[in-house]
Amino acid sequence: MEQAVYRIIDANFNRGREAIRVVEDYCRFALNSAALSERAKQLRHELSAAVDKLDAGRLIASRDTLGDVGVGQKVDKQLLRTDLHDSFTAGCKRLTEALRTLAEVTQAINPDAAETIEKLRYDAYTLEKDIFVFSEPAEKFKQVRLYVIITSSLPADVISLSHKCVAGGADCIQLRAKDTEDDKLFAMAVEFVQICKDGGILSIINDRADIAVAACADGVHLGQNDLPVEQVRKLQLAPLIIGKSTHSLKELEATCKEAPTYVSLGLVFLTPTKPGVPAVGLDYVKQGLEKLVETGIGHVAIGGITPDNVKQVLRAGAQCISVCSAVTQAKDPTAACRALKEKITAFRK
Repeated sequence: MEQAVYRIIDANFNRGREAIRVVEDYCRFALNSAALSERAKQLRHELSAAVDKLDAGRLIASRDTLGDVGVGQKVDKQLLRTDLHDSFTAGCKRLTEALRTLAEVTQAINPDAAETIEKLRYDAYTLEKDIFVFSEPAEKFKQVRLYVIITSSLPADVISLSHKCVAGGADCIQLRAKDTEDDKLFAMAVEFVQICKDGGILSIINDRADIAVAACADGVHLGQNDLPVEQVRKLQLAPLIIGKSTHSLKELEATCKEAPTYVSLGLVFLTPTKPGVPAVGLDYVKQGLEKLVETGIGHVAIGGITPDNVKQVLRAGAQCISVCSAVTQAKDPTAACRALKEKITAFRK
């Protein structure tokens, strides 16, 4: 029976180590997140260190691949994967299954190692959740090129402009309705979210995480003085896209530690939408994008962007452009949206 114990430990150590490598590579190559990749790597090393407390010679000597009755056994659709996310999910499940078996069986020969492995199992559960709530919104936002902000507290204006922006090819719309009573804001948000959903685009609520959650919006956009990202994630019923405004490298560095889905970089140019707020220029867009490398955090350039200057912003490296008055105050918002989207699309070809 002792030989069987070592065989089980050896098999599940290999299974767990292979699984966490899949998770690590998903974070590294799919999410481009150095922080999440590092956490997965750390877990892998801690697992190896725990197993190193055991007799390595006996583990290897107990291995009998040719005599393993489980080798070659298959179940229907065992390795069916439709995308990288499926591979990540399967890797997480294999990892926690392997860790549970290791903790149970290792208890018989080394309780200290078993205790460490049991802790790693719970670390793995937490890591899976953190990766999931970051990756799902990130994948959604990655497709956004034109992001329109509707600033109005009048339901008729919001509804009309939302329909026009959807028709004009906007990828994401944010509802910014300052100083609106909660019941009116919620009712307006519900209709706004449904318009976006019907149009197949993302809906974002400005500032109000509670309204975003209650109205089933895709996400919320936070200012520097709003709830911290971590607290918003505690409110979400499903993974939310969480954006946060930044206006300087200092703010950006602090915000990146919160790991939002995306950050806004601006104001790029002066805008009547934000009177009295100075522009930070294209240099901040360039510097901000450099800071975002290897974070997996998306971005949107914002502030005074129009059809006339949008190419300057795109040349600075911006992948996503946010506009407000350039669309919402245009004579034909649908045409204004379409013109901006065409410029962005043409630049990317």
